[in-house]
Amino acid sequence: MTSPSDIRASLRLFLSKYIRASDFADSQNIFASGYVNSLFAMQLVLHVEGAFGITVENEDMDIANFSSVDALARFVGHKLGAGVAA
Repeated sequence: MTSPSDIRASLRLFLSKYIRASDFADSQNIFASGYVNSLFAMQLVLHVEGAFGITVENEDMDIANFSSVDALARFVGHKLGAGVAA
């Protein structure tokens, strides 16, 4: 099973390829901060599905699930049945 710290590390590594600022906080909304745009959400979905072996369903397609490292970690943890604290 993937640990919460492994989930966060994987997400930050992926995002660091697209976000130039390495000092963004896990709680920071990456869309509202202008680091990425809504088109990037599909790249996030594909990464999350591939990296964690989960399926993002239509009902999961809420920008709130993908807006920050914290939100992504909670979402992935929930899908994996592990639960990840914020």
